[in-house]
Amino acid sequence: MTRTELYAPRAPRHRRTWTAAAIPLILVFFIVGQLVTIFGLLKPMGFHQADLATQWLPLTLQLLGFGFTALLLLAWVWLFERRSPATLGLNDRFLPRYGKGLLVGAGFLTATIGLIWIAGGYRIEGFGVWTAPSPMLFLPILALFFGFMIQGGTEELLMRGWLMQLVASRHGLILAIVINSLLFALMHGGNIKPSKELALAMVNLLLFAGMISLYAIKEGSLWGVCAWHSAWNTLLGVGFGLEVSGEKVAVQSLVVDLAPVAGAPWWLTGGAFGPEASVAATAVLLAGMIYLLATGALKDRTGYSAPLAE
Repeated sequence: MTRTELYAPRAPRHRRTWTAAAIPLILVFFIVGQLVTIFGLLKPMGFHQADLATQWLPLTLQLLGFGFTALLLLAWVWLFERRSPATLGLNDRFLPRYGKGLLVGAGFLTATIGLIWIAGGYRIEGFGVWTAPSPMLFLPILALFFGFMIQGGTEELLMRGWLMQLVASRHGLILAIVINSLLFALMHGGNIKPSKELALAMVNLLLFAGMISLYAIKEGSLWGVCAWHSAWNTLLGVGFGLEVSGEKVAVQSLVVDLAPVAGAPWWLTGGAFGPEASVAATAVLLAGMIYLLATGALKDRTGYSAPLAE
């Protein structure tokens, strides 16, 4: 079995968290971060759970609250593992990698929406704020974009930055991709009520995680997938007014408001979960995975040989 350090070589002083402890720790970091957000931000400001579905401000605060989770992880890596953020993929060439990731993520999401549109799955309910005279309408969109930057970046830091490189350093790349993808899908699957969309949504969540895992491995950095994830979520919920993993964003869309055509099959539009549970997303994500594998995401990756001794 080839063991790999993905983003930076190991130094003798570095520690590694036990693999069996990594997943419980991720859950602890996430839960504590959410509790800090709820009782440290939302409750003192008078917001409740129902407000997240009807107002952009509490949703933005909740998204920004993911930053507490990121800080917990970074503190663990620094204090216990004695490593820097660069070893998690937060390394050099931030601007070009982040910019490219935004474009690629937006392109993949647009391709998914475009396929559903061409197949007759969507209708236009209204045009976005770009047609409105007041620039103040862009404020919620800008705030939510920064929120999705933090939320998407935190999830990538947990899954592709920490968990994937930790497992790869002990058990190899393939198992690292499988484990982080399964955990990512299960955590997001909690938003899916038992329904006809459940199976396809879970498949697409696995494909999403697998594809951006390959992206991070090929690039040797986390910046691109952080941007990819944030662009996908922002354009989905804020750009086109569609559900993000089953949740609707309470803001006027930037580009255009889309809604499923009456009678359109659920497997085309994704039903209540949104386009992430559609066959269009399956096709686009699968194509992305095939392309990355064909262009050497695993074979020609940027990485370092891990020492055999602990």
